[in-house]
Amino acid sequence: FSVYMIRNSSGKLYVGITEDPRSRITHHNNKRGAQFTKYKPDFMIVFLEEYDSLSEARTREIQIKKWRREKKDVLITRYMQGLPTKQ
Repeated sequence: FSVYMIRNSSGKLYVGITEDPRSRITHHNNKRGAQFTKYKPDFMIVFLEEYDSLSEARTREIQIKKWRREKKDVLITRYMQGLPTKQ
């Protein structure tokens, strides 16, 4: 399972879980994802972490969703730079 963040050209972020990130981003961009992603569907993956179980992924997703935008941006930057992101 993967926890992912996607961002559109307006800078909006969405956090979710999937077993197939490439397929999921296609769903979002074809307006078949979460309601939030249907308004401006030009998303790209900006963060991705893999987990062995759905419960581990769900715990991380909930943790990230509670964070302020600034902390999410730091996580994305670390991911993009190839630095460790798991706590």
